[in-house]
This record gives sequence, C-alpha cells and structure tokens, in this order.
Amino acid sequence: MSRRQRGQAPVLSAWQHRSGTVLIAIFGLALLTVWTAHHVLVVSSWDSKTTGRLSFVWLSTFILFVIQVTLYHLDRPTRVSAKARERLDRLHVSILMPVYNEDPGYLRLGLESFLQQTRRPDSVHVVDDGSTATDYAEVRDWWLQAAPQAGVATTWQRVPNGGKRHAQAHGVEASPDADIYITVDSDSYLDPHAVEEILKPFSKRRVQSVAGIVIATNNKGPSRPVYSPPPGHGSRKAIRRAKRDHRKALLHWRSSQLLARTTDLWFVTSQMVDRSGQSAVGAVMVNSGPLAAYRAAVVRDNLGSYLNETFMGRGVAFSDDSMLTLYAQERGLTVQQTTAIVFTAMPERWNHFGRMYLRWMRGSTIRSIWRMRYLSMARPAFWLHAIRWIQMVLTQLVTIWLILVEPVAYDNRPPLSMLWIPFLLGWAQGLRYLGIIRTDERIRSRIMTWLMMPLAIIMAWTWFRWLRWYGISTCAKTGWGTRQNGAEVSLAGSTPTPAPAAVPPTTQVAQTVYAPTDPWHEEAATHHYWPPTATPSP
Repeated sequence: MSRRQRGQAPVLSAWQHRSGTVLIAIFGLALLTVWTAHHVLVVSSWDSKTTGRLSFVWLSTFILFVIQVTLYHLDRPTRVSAKARERLDRLHVSILMPVYNEDPGYLRLGLESFLQQTRRPDSVHVVDDGSTATDYAEVRDWWLQAAPQAGVATTWQRVPNGGKRHAQAHGVEASPDADIYITVDSDSYLDPHAVEEILKPFSKRRVQSVAGIVIATNNKGPSRPVYSPPPGHGSRKAIRRAKRDHRKALLHWRSSQLLARTTDLWFVTSQMVDRSGQSAVGAVMVNSGPLAAYRAAVVRDNLGSYLNETFMGRGVAFSDDSMLTLYAQERGLTVQQTTAIVFTAMPERWNHFGRMYLRWMRGSTIRSIWRMRYLSMARPAFWLHAIRWIQMVLTQLVTIWLILVEPVAYDNRPPLSMLWIPFLLGWAQGLRYLGIIRTDERIRSRIMTWLMMPLAIIMAWTWFRWLRWYGISTCAKTGWGTRQNGAEVSLAGSTPTPAPAAVPPTTQVAQTVYAPTDPWHEEAATHHYWPPTATPSP
C-alpha cells in the first residue's frame, strides 16, 4: 500500500544542483548590467561632474557585486571521509521542537520527516508551549508510539506558555547528554538527508553552528478554491451570491499565489547569495529557525543569558536564532550547509507576512547592537555586519539623491533605462534560486517564479524598506505578533482538536529560573523572565 493510500503525505525532497551554466549566466547578466549603466551615463544630459560622481557609484556597486559573487561561489558544502563519518555517527543528536498553536497537519508532517532521515536523530523533544487552539492528542499519541519503534528516544511535554526560548530550554533539560542540538520549527519538514548533511561541518572542530537551507512547503500558495453552487436548485440571488463569493475567493487565491512565489524567490535567493557569501568566511550571522544545528555547549553554557535577554528593560521574545548564532560566533566558525534542506510553511496572507517581517527587522536591530557591543573585531562577522549597515545607509542616501535631489535641485532627471540596472542584478543573483531542485515542482514552474524577480525588487524597494525602517524605529516592541489566535497557515485535510482549559499537571515541568553564566547583558542578572508574567508566545 502506498503512502498516499495510507493517508500519509508523500516524501518531499530537494537538493542543490551546481552548474557552470548558472555561473556563466550570472556573469553574463552582470556584464549586461555594466553596459546598461554605461548607456545611462551616455544618454543622460548630466554634466561631467555629476556623471563622474555616478560613475563612481556604479563602479562601487559592480565591485561589491563581483566580491559577493566570488564569495558565494567559493562556498561549498562540507564533505567528509569515512573516518569522520564514523565520529559524527557517534554523536548524540537531539532535535528541539517547540510547538505553539501549530496546524496539526504540518506538525505531523514534520515529525514524520524525522523518522525518514538517512541518519536519524538520537532523540526528539517536543514541547507544547501552552497552545490554546489544540492539544494535539491524536498527533501526540501517534508520535509517542512511532518514535520508539524507529529507535528514536522522545519526550512530549506540555508546559505553561513561556515563549519559544523557554520551550527550547525544557527540551535541553530533557537531553543533558546531547552533543549536538538541532533546532527546528513546528512546521519544519526535513529533507531525508537533512540531519546527515547538517552534521558534516561539525567534522571541523572550529565549526560551532550550521545553518540549513529553508524553502517553502507552500511555495505556490493555497489550493485553488472550488466553486460550490447553492444546495438544491437555489434562487437566482443565491446563485449570484455564490458566484460573487467564488470570484472573491479566486482573487484572494491569486494574491496568495503571488505572495508565496515572490517570498520564496526572495528568501531562497538571500540564503544562496548573502548567507553563502558569509559562510565562505565562516561568518554566517543568522541561522534560520526551521533548521539549524549547534554544538551542545554553545546552548548550555549560554542558557542563562539566552532566557533572560532584555532590551530597554523589556524581555526579548524573538530573534532567538540570531542570538544562538551570535553565541556560536564568539567561539568559532558559523557556516551554512547548502545540502541540508528543510521545507517550511510561509505566510499566505500579506498582513501575516508583514507582521513576520516586522518582527525580523526589530530583532535584527537589537541583534545589530549586540554584535557591535560584544562581537570581537577580530571576527569576520563583525566587519561583514559593519559593511552591511554602511551599504544599507549609502543605498538609501544614493536613492534619495537620484530621485529627489538631482531632479529638484539640478533639474537632472534620471532616464528610465536606469531601472534596468537593479532588475538585471536581481535576475543575475536570482539564478541561484534555480539551483535548488525539488521533487514536487518542475523546472519550468521555478523559471516562472524566477522571472518574477522585478516584483520582488519593487517589494524590497517599497514595502520591505518601509517595514525595515519602521522596525528599526520601534525595536523596543519585543512581542511576538503572530499565531496568537491559532495557526495562520494550514495543511489541507488537518483537523484541530479542542485544547483543554488548563495544562494537565502530569505534563508540567519544573519551572527553573536560569541565572546568567556569562558577562552578556548585565541587566539580565537582576531581571528573570522565566516563567514570565506576560511574555508573548512564539
């Protein structure tokens, strides 16, 4: 009997395809971009002084582009010898999975993927952080029976709501013998080789954390809505209403499809470009929540400050992945393994994505302050971080100058052909998106998504940019902001069960207060937030 006949989800898989054709195409588009920039300068009516300034801008942009391309093509997935593989196989690998108001269908899909691994984890620790939408009784009963049968030790705890970090801490308590902690989200679906691949960089002693590649499970958005005629014959008014509702549903579906494809393109490209460039020098700045791995000491030794982080007197409930990455950076190298791939559920509504991205930008601002304050200048991550901020500020200033100052003050209007420059650069870098092959999508579909790069760039110029600066200005708002009223993305066919009114006493865990064990954040020594009195949940 097939998996589909048994009612189980088919096995998803993805891998990186490296091709010299992609590299040649990237440099071809880069050269076309240079020619376009030259054309802009030639056809413009600006004087030699202004043209000279712009030539410097274009040259600097192109040099940065070449450096970035070189770096991310130097990034290679780690491969290990048979002897190193034996050492990795002896490590105790523990997966930490916090759960809060997750869709039961996505949760079970992720748990199934743990049992499908070519190198199974030694233990999995699921912590239900006081979910209010469901108690996951059916999924829990299935998992507690299936995991031991597959030789995977497991615990399932339901604890009072305390936030994602505290849920992870309960998992750490339950696995004191772990050598490697793999952190996942409750909607993470691991490629069958993900655990095996993400362990390989740990064959190098200096590597402290490894990031996986995150791609969207729902990269095409929700299923197409089906027209449902009124029961019976129905009146004309009822039929018109049903057709109107169906048209609205189709409009929402197309909008969701557009968002899903664009965000998948943007997110995958940023990992394969920005983060791969950082990985080439061992300085990945932010691991992604759906799949990351850490040496156990990185987590255990910093657990006190991790749980008690404050910013402007408030407990920080988000940016947990970047915090763990920062701890790892202080000890050694932080890299990315492009062959360790995880599927995750991405937002299907614009307001959901906006709230998620705003939370990222607020967390990014806080983490930037901590990097400048605590990260050693001897680390490449310090300088990469400083360059990114300088580049971001200069980009804003140059954009304002070209769009507002030149036309108003000097009557120099930029030609429309200038718009082709960022689009060509985007298409060039976006070719890395086509390097990820997945079993549930044909290449022509991914090419269609790649062609949507201009839309992703326009979104980055407008909506993302506004959210970034708004997030910077409101970084003191440290609440979570999503999934407060239940799952916002659901897997078709999943049916949540009602949650109990209170947490059963038999599944509660002792609420230990961790004291800081390192010099991070002096204020944490006097403010303990576990258990918090009003900390937003993940």
